[in-house]
Amino acid sequence: MATKLITRSAASRRKLHLLQTPTNPKSLTKRGSIIKNVVLHFYKLKVKLEELQRECRNLRVIRNEYFTLLKHKQVPKEVKVEKIGEEFVVKVSCSNKGGEKLVSILEAFDELGLDVVRASVSCSHLFSMEAIAVAQGQQATGIKDITHAVLKAIDEKARREDGDACNIGVGVH
Repeated sequence: MATKLITRSAASRRKLHLLQTPTNPKSLTKRGSIIKNVVLHFYKLKVKLEELQRECRNLRVIRNEYFTLLKHKQVPKEVKVEKIGEEFVVKVSCSNKGGEKLVSILEAFDELGLDVVRASVSCSHLFSMEAIAVAQGQQATGIKDITHAVLKAIDEKARREDGDACNIGVGVH
């Protein structure tokens, strides 16, 4: 009987403690400080998000200015030809205005009697090409001949398309 009374008493104290908890000023200040901390954390996250959005807008503006400069930049033409063994390594770069430069260059190779073994071409903002060509049969083709033929092909294509304003800079190795 005494044990029943003790267990009832303990259960009553627990219930009383649960009822007192929300009205206890100490627990209210704990909850209030937790809520304040959560609100403060959300505010800091909001400020950080706004800062990242500003930075993203600034980076977009810089990127757009960069692309605008690339569109208006006059890139000099550059043709480099190297002979390595029986192969010619031809490197071409100039502005991308005018288009279809690859076809003109490949036609120039064909006129010189060169077979392209491997080529890598990029046309995103600038036209650049690196090709490895081999002479067909026993035709004697020189570095200067290839350089001038490629420059001529680029210039003719630019004149036909009205407006590749590249400055000529030839490098022979």
